[in-house]
Amino acid sequence: MMKQSARSRRLVKHHKRLKAGSKLNLVALMDIFTILVFFLIVNQSEVRVLQNIEKLSLPVSVAETLPVENLVITVIADTVLVQDRAIWQKSEDGQGLTEQENPEFINTLTTELTYQASKRTDLSETEQQNGRAVTIIGDAATPYVVLKQIMAACAATGYRDISLAVEQQAKQADGES
Repeated sequence: MMKQSARSRRLVKHHKRLKAGSKLNLVALMDIFTILVFFLIVNQSEVRVLQNIEKLSLPVSVAETLPVENLVITVIADTVLVQDRAIWQKSEDGQGLTEQENPEFINTLTTELTYQASKRTDLSETEQQNGRAVTIIGDAATPYVVLKQIMAACAATGYRDISLAVEQQAKQADGES
């Protein structure tokens, strides 16, 4: 067996190292993702999504106050939901939410709101002054009479801090009208 020169041994070692391929450094990758997660948590957007319902088009408003988490009443064309649970749907005879007041609907809604209020009996100081908070999400085409019935039922059951969900209209530049 012949001895290899130092140069040939170095070249063989160099070629062997290149053939092995590079290894992925997972520690650096984990550090980057950890920093990214903390960045996204800290800098989360001020936009709040109440519910993502495709059948619903919210009315447009210039209000700047953001909603807070509270009881949510959703009004879709033929259905009323309280906390994502349907409490009223269009009946078999086609009787839905119409321009006339509906005592059966008001009783059903009042019963559900009373149940929701009984789940949390302790009120904060602001809730004692202003009443319990509720957000009403209604389609822009929802008749005012229906919203009026819902708001009356809310007020009757102690939900007097009522918010209506709207889509915020973009501010216009000063020169535009």
